[in-house]
Amino acid sequence: MTLTTPGTHPAAESAAVAPVLSVRDLGVAFPSEAGPVRAVREVSFDVLPGRTLGIVGESGSGKSATAMGVVGLLPETARVSGSVLLNGGELVGLNDRDLSAVRGKDIGMVFQDPLSALTPIFSVGRQLSDALRVHQDLSRQAAWNRAVELLDLVGIAEPHRNARAFPHEFSGGMRQRVVIALAIANSPSVIVADEPTTALDVTVQAQILDVLRTAQTETGAGLVLITHDLGVVAGYADDVAVMYAGRIVEQADAKELFARPTMPYTIGLLGAVPRPEARASVPLVPIGGEPPSLVDLAAGCSFADRCPAVADRCLGQEPQLTTVPGHGQVACWRADDIVAGAPAARELFPPPTAADEAHRADRSAPGETVLRVAELARTFPITKGALLKRRVGTLHAVSDVSFELRAGETLGLVGESGSGKTTTLLEIMRLRPPENGLIEIAGTDVSARRSTDRTRELRRTVQIVMQDPMGSLDPRLSVFRLLAEPLQAVGTDREAVRLRVNELLSLVGLDGSLADRFPVTLSGGQRQRVAIARALATEPRIVVLDEPVSALDVSVQADVINLLTRLQRELDLAYLIVAHDLAVMRQVTDRIAVMYLGHIVESGATEDLFTHARHPYTEALLSAIPLPDPEVEHSREHIVLKGEQPSASRVPRGCVFADRCHLYPLLDDGTQQRCRTQRPALRPAAPDTDGHRHACHAR
Repeated sequence: MTLTTPGTHPAAESAAVAPVLSVRDLGVAFPSEAGPVRAVREVSFDVLPGRTLGIVGESGSGKSATAMGVVGLLPETARVSGSVLLNGGELVGLNDRDLSAVRGKDIGMVFQDPLSALTPIFSVGRQLSDALRVHQDLSRQAAWNRAVELLDLVGIAEPHRNARAFPHEFSGGMRQRVVIALAIANSPSVIVADEPTTALDVTVQAQILDVLRTAQTETGAGLVLITHDLGVVAGYADDVAVMYAGRIVEQADAKELFARPTMPYTIGLLGAVPRPEARASVPLVPIGGEPPSLVDLAAGCSFADRCPAVADRCLGQEPQLTTVPGHGQVACWRADDIVAGAPAARELFPPPTAADEAHRADRSAPGETVLRVAELARTFPITKGALLKRRVGTLHAVSDVSFELRAGETLGLVGESGSGKTTTLLEIMRLRPPENGLIEIAGTDVSARRSTDRTRELRRTVQIVMQDPMGSLDPRLSVFRLLAEPLQAVGTDREAVRLRVNELLSLVGLDGSLADRFPVTLSGGQRQRVAIARALATEPRIVVLDEPVSALDVSVQADVINLLTRLQRELDLAYLIVAHDLAVMRQVTDRIAVMYLGHIVESGATEDLFTHARHPYTEALLSAIPLPDPEVEHSREHIVLKGEQPSASRVPRGCVFADRCHLYPLLDDGTQQRCRTQRPALRPAAPDTDGHRHACHAR
């Protein structure tokens, strides 16, 4: 365990320091049948040595296209204009051979998906040593030794042994560490990190950000951090550029931008972010509408159609970035009015409805128990051999998991990847006798013998919404057919299907005209609404949600969260939700169960668990949540867990968290012995707590 406090980078506090990267009027356009797609339009910024520039915005705003344009990784069909100066040398216009001499040496790249940057047929040590020898005159042995040092620097355990491992043998967090090692191998002047933590758990995200900071300190490089997570930007960026429709619409020092956002789009983004320190009674404030098409932009401000502060002038001419005294640069015709009035996000973007806020502030008591899980266990065989497989071990995915869910209530399962959350959901959705334990849905034990009609009724009772709507919606079916399919499966007649489909579209806030469209023509938020409508088609009592908003932009995420809250109130639904974003969990759940290595280690009411966490693992999870407030984020201490979650094939005999626990080194010998040899049972966190339980010998 390491306690870290994000700090500033003193290497470039003086404005006199020359930028290592200077981008001026960068433009990127892609050809399409409808015309050129202007993905990046006149983007300009500087990156100083030792400082971090955070670039934020919704999907399609041009963030990644800007990064690819800077490092020269765009397809040949892309048209690039403007200037990119790296240490005074121009990159725009260089051929691929010249750019290859720069990439990896003077500028390093950290990709969102580490597997896209690693070759699966070579060991990680070989890939690192090759990257070193391409740009430096090193012998094989010297390059290998340096590769081992780099793996040690980024926190890979047993670097001498793991250097000979292949990418598929590493977890997602370990692979991202290797990519960071590749990016800093030749001490570059600039590191570009494109969504480096998007697909990672909150604890692994904290580890990776800590490694990035270490890498930046070691190299003195300027860092361009592209992310949709405003909490990450608040904690790790010195300067922030907000992009919309291919342009930078606001640019300022991080503390100033978060304290006094001026562009309405920035205000909207901050208002839509779920805050882990805020109670669920405070509704999120989504940004209405959709980003514009970049093929043929209309005259005027590109945000005008979604802006609550729009004026006549906004519709006729696009504003340019202008300096706001004491703030930075903003592209908004009404910037002076907004600064003078200092409106809060809720004044520009009002909450959805008074009814929603009243419901959140005074939720009715949950009803009858609709789902009961007791001592659930699930194992998988580990086999070896290509032709004649033999069992060589057992993977314990879920062990002794128990909880109840009542009508009108939301229970959240949280924990790192591999903790058993999704396996628990799938065991419930199978509607078959579990390997061990009890699953009872609406009073019916799934292990009991029952008729086909009763099985069909149970399937109507519990439905699921998947993480990626494109993966769960058949692209060959129209929206009407997607919603009609579950109704037809339970024998609904044609006229009733038509009426129910229209009712479902209205229920999730979609226009009936979308019924004839296909999933590929819908936005991410619209597709997720269709997936929710499909789950509600058979009028279930339980809806299982597996990361329902993790693939959505923050503004769309807020809209979907508000929708789920409204539907629960109107239909008296019970939600069982899995999500890695604990800020979202605080917003939507009544109770939370924390899972680690297949076990529940703490459970209780959401507010009680967030304010009085007892288990060390829960403390680490909450500590790792990035807060969208630089002042708070820079002053608090983070518990950064070391190492990886143990394999579920070798579950520790005692406490499953002992190997990574930050309390363990501080305990006396007797308690440490108990942690190593005796599995702690869930027990009340305190005599006066209602349902708050934790499994820890030290607390």
